Order: sequence, then structure tokens, then C-alpha cells
Amino acid sequence: MWDNAPLLRNIANALFACSVFAVLSGAVYYAVHLPGLFPLQSVRLDTAPQRVEVLQVLQTVRNDVQGNFFTVDIERLRQSLEKLPWVRSVSIRREFPQRLAVQLEEHQALARWNNSELVNRQGEVFVADSEQILPGFIGQAGDASEVTQRYAEFSQQLATLDLQVTQLALSPRHAWQLRLNNGTVLELGREDMQQRLARFVAVQQSAGKFSAKYVDLRYRNGFAVRLTADDRKQRAEG
Repeated sequence: MWDNAPLLRNIANALFACSVFAVLSGAVYYAVHLPGLFPLQSVRLDTAPQRVEVLQVLQTVRNDVQGNFFTVDIERLRQSLEKLPWVRSVSIRREFPQRLAVQLEEHQALARWNNSELVNRQGEVFVADSEQILPGFIGQAGDASEVTQRYAEFSQQLATLDLQVTQLALSPRHAWQLRLNNGTVLELGREDMQQRLARFVAVQQSAGKFSAKYVDLRYRNGFAVRLTADDRKQRAEG
């Protein structure tokens, strides 16, 4: 092998190329880690937040952004921003040579969860302060997504009567109860909920609306009604 000149030249060239690559890689690594090189000058929000406090965002950025354009820990910053109230998700990208672009997705509150938290339109529970007038959802841990889905279905059925759900409760035994904006409480039970609610809507449409305090729809061929005092009086006079 030692008298094979072409082979020795190829080996030498390969070793030289590896040495040059190692030197260049080390130089680049050293350069990008220099604090004064490629410093971050600004962070840009893609859209102005509606509920997230801008000052909280800026404070989080000041606390978490360390290093330069190349070495800043974007994942750490993203996780910190997602802990802020009303922030659902965050995406961050580098804009060469000196800026980060941050896009915030905010929670859209749909209801209150167990009178202590909020539920967004995706059925996710989150913690934030809100003065909005919202329906109340009641359920066990992990039920929020299902309650959100049922809320949409029941609301669509009741829309023909111009009624809205103000409270939707799912019991530990998986039974459903609705409270409407006219004060009526509907017991739907654990099965055939949409069919039972459809029966209630059909009777209201055909027989004329009645002001019921409580309607138990868990019967197979009908339902039990507890009328309000005003409705009982009107029917007695009629």
C-alpha cells in the first residue's frame, strides 16, 4: 500500500478535508456563540392580542430571552408564554438577522367550568379572569370536551324555540341536565338525549309554548312537567 502513490494522495486529501471541516465547524460554533455577534434587537407580535396583557408578554420575553439570534432558546420562551392567562398556543420564528416573530393564539371563552375555570370553543379548560356573561358547564375532570360538543348539539335543537342553554350539567353517573334562559330545567338522562330533547321541542311547537319549571324527559313515551305558578293560573282561567 505504501508504494501506491494515488492511494496515499487520496488518503492525504481526505484527512486534509476533514481537518478543514473540523476547523471551520469550530470557528462557526465559536462565532455564533459570541454574545456580541448577531444580538437580538426586537421581538415582534404578529397580531395585537385581545385579552393577553402585552406587558406580561414583554416581561416574559425579557426574563427568558438569553443569547443571540442563533442561540436563544425558542422552546423555553414558547413554554413560558403559554403559561400566561388567555394564551392557548404560541409559535415563534427567527427573522434574520436580529428579530423574533411571535404569534399568539388566544382562548375564546365559551362557558364557565364548575364555577371556577373557563372552557374554550375547543372544549379545553383554562384559568383566566373574565367578566363575560357565559353559560355554566358542570362535570367531572376530563368531561369538558364532551360537554362542549353536547352544548352545541342541544343549542342547535333549541334554537327553533328561541331558547338558550344557560347551564349544562353532566353528573358522575353520566346523566344530562339543562337549564334554559327562561328558567326551565330539563332532565335528559343518560341515553337518547337528542331524541328526548327533540320530543320536547316538537310538543312546544305543536301545543304552544308553556312555562314549565321542570321537565323530566326520561320517560319512554312522554314526559313529566311541573308548571310555573303563572302557567297554572293561566290554564285554570282558560
